[in-house]
Amino acid sequence: MKTHTKEFQQNLTPDQALDVLKEGNKRFVNSLKMQRNLLDLVQETSDGQYPFAAVLSCIDSRVPAEVVFDQGIGDLFSVRVAGNIVNEDILGSIEYACGVAGSKIVVVMGHTKCGAVTAACQKVEMGNITALLSKIKPAISAVETKKGSAEVEEVAIANIEHSIEEIKAKSIILSDLEKEGKIKISSRKFSHFGDLVEFL
Repeated sequence: MKTHTKEFQQNLTPDQALDVLKEGNKRFVNSLKMQRNLLDLVQETSDGQYPFAAVLSCIDSRVPAEVVFDQGIGDLFSVRVAGNIVNEDILGSIEYACGVAGSKIVVVMGHTKCGAVTAACQKVEMGNITALLSKIKPAISAVETKKGSAEVEEVAIANIEHSIEEIKAKSIILSDLEKEGKIKISSRKFSHFGDLVEFL
């Protein structure tokens, strides 16, 4: 299969982009991976790229976005950071993906058994990890306010929701694109082995 083209990207609606991701995940879950020649895709994308989606996900090795959505080289902008948190550099990367390169959907993808969320709940402090984990604290507080205690899986969901709120609140570019119907900002939660658990 060829990589997605400029025409494909330009003619795709945000809802259709979401459908492409859902279909890819169904293939992954059912072990029906699309056949791709990766070397051909490298050649096809050598003069340009037209990714239709930007995925903000955790660095966890068990949930790589291209694999769980069954996409190839040139199809996704993959933004990865422990705990799928948001900061200025990540916002800038997603703004580039959608505002400059034409991606039609932003997906914040969390997952079960997240080490960063677990460490934040356990109040781990160590080097630069401390500052990173502090960005998960609002999710912990939100769960504690509702439930009285913070269970890791509930915090993982609250953290996805918090990251989406941060994207919309701190990026005028992305929030305006969404208001204009040019992009969709969505979320996903996966099990630690990649199956789609739910659409949030």
